[in-house]
Amino acid sequence: MIGIIANPSSGKDIRRLVAQATVFDNMEKVNIIQRILSVIHASGLREICVMPDAFQIIDKACEHLKRSMKIDVEVKYLDILVENDQADSTNAARMLREMGACCIITLGGDGTNRAVAKSCGEVPLIPVSTGTNNVFPRMMEGTLAGMAAVVAERDKGKEWLRMSKRKCIKVYKNGIFTDIALVDAAITSDLYVGARALYDPSAISELLVTVAKPDCLGMSAIAGSVHPVEETDPNGVYVELGEKGCVETWVPMAPGVMSKIAFRGYREVVPYERILVKANEGMVALDGEREVPFNRGDRIELELSPDGPVVIDIHETLKAASGSGFFIECGEGSKDVLEGFSFYRRCGEESPRGI
Repeated sequence: MIGIIANPSSGKDIRRLVAQATVFDNMEKVNIIQRILSVIHASGLREICVMPDAFQIIDKACEHLKRSMKIDVEVKYLDILVENDQADSTNAARMLREMGACCIITLGGDGTNRAVAKSCGEVPLIPVSTGTNNVFPRMMEGTLAGMAAVVAERDKGKEWLRMSKRKCIKVYKNGIFTDIALVDAAITSDLYVGARALYDPSAISELLVTVAKPDCLGMSAIAGSVHPVEETDPNGVYVELGEKGCVETWVPMAPGVMSKIAFRGYREVVPYERILVKANEGMVALDGEREVPFNRGDRIELELSPDGPVVIDIHETLKAASGSGFFIECGEGSKDVLEGFSFYRRCGEESPRGI
């Protein structure tokens, strides 16, 4: 069974409104879902469970497929109460895990995937980027996401499926586990007013990231401007910021927006290391959104953990499946052709034309 969680609110927060970015339209999400569903349907798989949403992204995709391509895709909606917030994604992921989903395709940004990661357990994710900050998910063609999901469903022995365990940041308040971040945890002096999204770097005093990439936007790019760290690296990066910093860099904080960032210092953080936050009061922003308030007397700790969600590597999975003949349709005469193909591969000779 394949699960799909599409967040209709992703790509529309204040970070896009104050930058030179276009809002990711929900109709484009419908188009992406159409392509995903058409691939899954073409494979013969029929068990697709999806999260309901207020915009009815899945419904619209199914209607368009039926009208334009004469494809009648049946999906099963999860029985959850839609609250139109991140709890919808968390609840949907938990249900899909309990139902034994082979994978979960997500449409959203870092925040959407963070909500899913809270309860998906070991169910692997296929994160399709439709958000504002997109360090965890990547831009990809929905058709390829659907193909990888088909491999995940059919590959019971995990022969071709290529996956990796991602890092995360665990937040502890007064010694009690409180929340997680997939990419970054930023300490800001701003208290929660109006928008939850954090977009002003001048308010940030401390930052811990799992991934530091100069070719991304936002918090990850701050650390990436001085000390790049990839998803596959075990360590993270801790940064102290401030006007009296000894280093200044230019960082792309949002689409078309470059900001000067002053560093007091930075260093690598090893797995399971806990950072004691120095600020007396403020908010902890997780993957760009203010989530955890703290006051004087509260003890906030950030732990780099290797126990994040599992993610399917689309490129490596499809390459492994293709190399094993997963996509070859057997028909009349195909046995002789395949045996000939195998012979040429064994002998290291040039294969016959068309193979």
